[in-house]
Amino acid sequence: MSMELSGALQGAIYTALSGDATLSALVGSEIYDAPIPAGSALPAGPFVTFGEEGVKPFDTVTSRGGRHEFAVSVHSQASGFAEAKAVAAAIGNILVDAALPLSGGHLVALRFVKAQAKRGVAPELRRIDMRFLAVVENI
Repeated sequence: MSMELSGALQGAIYTALSGDATLSALVGSEIYDAPIPAGSALPAGPFVTFGEEGVKPFDTVTSRGGRHEFAVSVHSQASGFAEAKAVAAAIGNILVDAALPLSGGHLVALRFVKAQAKRGVAPELRRIDMRFLAVVENI
């Protein structure tokens, strides 16, 4: 198993994030699976982007699976970290131990791995990069 369920996993994560009322109150619909194009105006408030994903096999005798480590980033133009940390906390509450439905597969586990909060380059003044680990199996 390599990237077989990667698209289904990303779609389920996007659906979970974009459908959550708490996160929507913080970022609206500003959740992107691609970087904002260079030279484009950034959203007025905080926003979320999907980042890198690495996959390792997680096969058993009876099923094929994968360990997907992926990044979700919070971007903020606020001068302090409070806004970005509130968004990151909401994302963690949505994803950790979530029972996300996957088309053609099954999510075994979804865990938080780590996060790094850092200062960005203007106009993005704050950024938090979060890493998660999802174990999926093909059914």
